Amino acid sequence: MRTHDDIEEEKAVGQVIDRLAARYPQLPYAHIGDVVRSELRVFDGRPIRTYVPVLVEHEARALLRRETSGHTAG
Repeated sequence: MRTHDDIEEEKAVGQVIDRLAARYPQLPYAHIGDVVRSELRVFDGRPIRTYVPVLVEHEARALLRRETSGHTAG
C-alpha cells in the first residue's frame, strides 16, 4: 500500500524529471525519465527517504551532463 510519503516522493521525482527535461531539451523526455528512475533504484529499501529526490536529481544531472557534453542545445 502506498503511503503519503510514497506519493510525495513520486511527485518530487516527477518534478525532477520535468526540471531535467527543461535543462536538456535535446534529450528525449522518456530517456531522462529512465535515467532518473535508474538513479532512484539505488535508494530502494533505504529507510530514510527525505532527501532521495534531491540526491537522485544530482546524480541524474551529472549523467545527463556527461551525455550531452560537446552537444549544443537547439
